[in-house]
Amino acid sequence: MKKLLVNTARPYEILIGHGLLDDCGSCISRISQAQKAAVITDSNVEALYLSRCVQSLEPYFDVCTYAFPAGESSKTTGQWVKIVEFLAQNRLSRGDLVVALGGGVVGDMAGFAAASYMRGIDYVQIPTTLLAQLASSVGGKTAVDLPQGKNLCGAFHQPVLVLIDPEVLSTLSRRFFSDGMGEAIKYGCIKSRALFDRIQNEDAHDFLDELIYDCVDIKRQVVEADATEKGERALLNFGHTVGHAIEKLSHFSGISHGAAVGVGMVYVSRACEALGLTPPGTADAIAQVLQKYDLPTETAFGVPELTAALLNDKKQTGKAVRFVTLQSLGCAVLTPVQNENIEAFLGAAHFAASSDIAAYD
Repeated sequence: MKKLLVNTARPYEILIGHGLLDDCGSCISRISQAQKAAVITDSNVEALYLSRCVQSLEPYFDVCTYAFPAGESSKTTGQWVKIVEFLAQNRLSRGDLVVALGGGVVGDMAGFAAASYMRGIDYVQIPTTLLAQLASSVGGKTAVDLPQGKNLCGAFHQPVLVLIDPEVLSTLSRRFFSDGMGEAIKYGCIKSRALFDRIQNEDAHDFLDELIYDCVDIKRQVVEADATEKGERALLNFGHTVGHAIEKLSHFSGISHGAAVGVGMVYVSRACEALGLTPPGTADAIAQVLQKYDLPTETAFGVPELTAALLNDKKQTGKAVRFVTLQSLGCAVLTPVQNENIEAFLGAAHFAASSDIAAYD
């Protein structure tokens, strides 16, 4: 088993090891004095892993469980209220805890319920998808979607423990594995050329445990430096601004988060190559590794549609949107683009013959 410590205002551990799901009760009991544990999951994970989780928890906690229909379409304010009401109905106190058992949607929903119930109670993340293990389970971002956009209603609320068991990934379909690889590729793009090259040149299945550790360690370092996304943590959003717009236009169905982010990474990199902000060939390199893991590299949505959708993105600051751009593979920076210039920015061909980019600084 490997261990990472996240030194936020309230430090917590990330444990990575085979068999942790069946040992979750013991692990949680060592860091919590809670009497009750509410396990929040979805209908897919309920059938696969809920009974094992509950069996491990029951010697240490009074356990109650809640499962909602799987999918991004459940990530709503209405479903969040149902979870909070479930916690109240089961009389959880401020000293009790929530266990998020599932992928990113479960983690976001359960975490936001924990953040808001009684003004905040403890929660533990047990991610069951590659995407959640690499990204969303670490860092304390919790949220639900609104009709106006993805993750617009939420809070920063750090977990008290993250338990990552690579064995649960054995049940993932190729599609969901690919979804997680979109985030892994992102980490290589923004922070580690060596990781990017390894993902490109080897099969991620062959070094999966190392991949999880390396990606989580990158996330840990960024979160420690900027827990509430005032600066460096925003670099983790590479591809997300356009990706979230694609998800919104797709009505949060038909394209996965990792796939949408991959398209966003290529889209922004092509625009920045035309501007001279990113070295030529970068977008093609990203596209090739995305294709290796069965991820799309383009979208049918046009620039006007994407622009309208992303103007509601939570990364907007005042009259500008902060795009994450690459100075090179492994080195990312923030590039604010004024709202009135976003459509032109995304229409990369507009800049091919232009040398004046001062308006986009």
